[in-house]
Amino acid sequence: MSLQNTQRRHPNNDPKTPTPTLESYSKLDKPGKSEEENGNKKKLSCFAVFVCLGVLRYWSATSNIISDCDEVFNYWEPLHYVLFKSGFQTWEYSSQFALRSYLYILFHELVARPASWWFSGEKVRLSVPLEKHLLFVRFLFSKVMVFYAVRLFLGLISAATETVLVVALSRKYGKRLASYTLAMLCLSSGCFFASTMFRVNVIGIDSVGCLCLLPSSFSMYAVTLSSGLFLLEKPAMAASVAAAGVILGWPFSVLAVLPVTFYCLKRSFKKVFLLAAATSVVVLALSVLTDYFYYRRWTSSILNLLVYNVIGGGESHLYGTEGPLYYLRNGFNNFNGCFILALLFLGILPITRKKYSPDLVVVVSPIYIWIAFMSLQPHKEERFLYPVYPLICVAAAAVIESFPDFFRDKYAPNLTSLTMTAAKVLRPVVLALILGASHCRTFSLIHGYSAPLEAYKHLEHHEDVGVGSVVCVGSEWHRFPSSFFVPEYVGEVRWLDDGFRGLLPLPFNATLGGSAAAPPYFNNKNIASDEQYLRDFENCTFLVELQLQRSYPYRGSDLSTWEVISYIASICSYICSFDHTEILNIRLVSISGSCCISIPGQGTLASFLSFFLCAIFMAGEECLCFVQTAKEKVENQIDRRRTKSSQEKKDGEVLELAWLGPVSFWL
Repeated sequence: MSLQNTQRRHPNNDPKTPTPTLESYSKLDKPGKSEEENGNKKKLSCFAVFVCLGVLRYWSATSNIISDCDEVFNYWEPLHYVLFKSGFQTWEYSSQFALRSYLYILFHELVARPASWWFSGEKVRLSVPLEKHLLFVRFLFSKVMVFYAVRLFLGLISAATETVLVVALSRKYGKRLASYTLAMLCLSSGCFFASTMFRVNVIGIDSVGCLCLLPSSFSMYAVTLSSGLFLLEKPAMAASVAAAGVILGWPFSVLAVLPVTFYCLKRSFKKVFLLAAATSVVVLALSVLTDYFYYRRWTSSILNLLVYNVIGGGESHLYGTEGPLYYLRNGFNNFNGCFILALLFLGILPITRKKYSPDLVVVVSPIYIWIAFMSLQPHKEERFLYPVYPLICVAAAAVIESFPDFFRDKYAPNLTSLTMTAAKVLRPVVLALILGASHCRTFSLIHGYSAPLEAYKHLEHHEDVGVGSVVCVGSEWHRFPSSFFVPEYVGEVRWLDDGFRGLLPLPFNATLGGSAAAPPYFNNKNIASDEQYLRDFENCTFLVELQLQRSYPYRGSDLSTWEVISYIASICSYICSFDHTEILNIRLVSISGSCCISIPGQGTLASFLSFFLCAIFMAGEECLCFVQTAKEKVENQIDRRRTKSSQEKKDGEVLELAWLGPVSFWL
């Protein structure tokens, strides 16, 4: 008989040694680790985290698409007006309504103004006499670079706020949880596209038929930074950032920062209250002064917004309604398995309560509050969830990190069983599957929906048509990428009547007062104005149009009048057709070098299979073969059209830029 002697563990009577409690859990309290071992454990480097996020945000800034017309007409266009005194105005910016604050626009002008000086077209004319032969140089010194400079600025802010959150997680909960969160922030499709969007949160119906209840990147920055400061035990700063985000961004986003703010007040009421109140007063005062400068009357856009939506009603249901499960489907679409794991966070609390409660629960709880509140609204869009996107990554990372805890023996927490070992191996496998699917979706969206940005860049190379040219846009007005992509030689951009009966944006009217004007053709009922369309089609110099399989000819189809100058394949849904008569019909189609896989049906199973099948084919030679075939087809089509056009073209004809589709351009 063998005897095993175990040493009795004496109670800790040293008052200087902290005893882990529910209120002060940190990574030092993990079972099976001594204080010395945990103290020597390396943390994530702040610099390394920022570099990782910075690289991905740079990629987002330079390749991200514009997914919503509201971003262009309510933010990029006013910024263009502030810089160059030209651009489109929506009814919200009419001084009669004044629902938008110029303070947010001026915040971006801090970068846009110096960029406009540096990338001035006059600079290259003086230094490069042969600029007409140097297309890259001419493009480099254009307004497009100002556009991307602002995006890089947004990406820098996103990387900085997310770095604070990841470093805070590393210091409080350990390197593994922070690393998982960092990986998801870098490669998740939702965070990639939301990180460099130029939007704030507002409620209202805009002048182009888009509902402006848009959860913005700015609110996402505020929520992320506030959560990170809260975990770093800086409650006063966390509450101040939350207050600034609510006032400068969207007043109703208070729901997303409510848990953190309340818990900060609980920890240090006087200091937190005074600093948050001072921040609120300063931001409100700056907003009112800025509104007076641009609207030329004393008003508060924040108050006008609240009055319009609370008292006026907003009428968002006019622009489409969705069922209560809409955000669950779209959350899975943007985060796949990451979103499912995030929703399971509350379910694992009975097992991980000591680890994550209360601080991480406070940080993650806005996910459930925000989704519940947004699901009650009749009009829904996936962009409304932007403020909680980083928190979804945190919650999912916490669930993955806790896999071994599901099999841990509470009476012998240091004992490693076979199931615990398998759970540890499962963690990187699940993470890799999530990131692979997200990476695939990111590439598909970039290559399938980037045609509007790429197509308008061709205008830079056709200034020989003369100053005062007119760019005409038909049904594709909602994909107009902003006036930053319109060269200086173009006199104006005009809309063509393609059947839309809502109120479209019109140029800022300097005669009526510019930003201080209250044009009579604007209204808050989304009723079309007689002045918004160009009636004389013969005045068009360029035409942008989408080519579809129609039973009637489109405007740019007459090659005796129009010459194709660019044809860009785009928009996956137009090429990947669904055959609902088959049980599983997988179609692999190349779109501008990317692979699009369509599976019939709109359920989560079809979406899930699409993600992983696309990830598999993206790395195959078959995909490359499809890419080459598609490119040859497009090039041959362009050559045939150019040959026909050159044979039939008459002298003195008007040149046009037409965007046909999947998407083509004509001159």
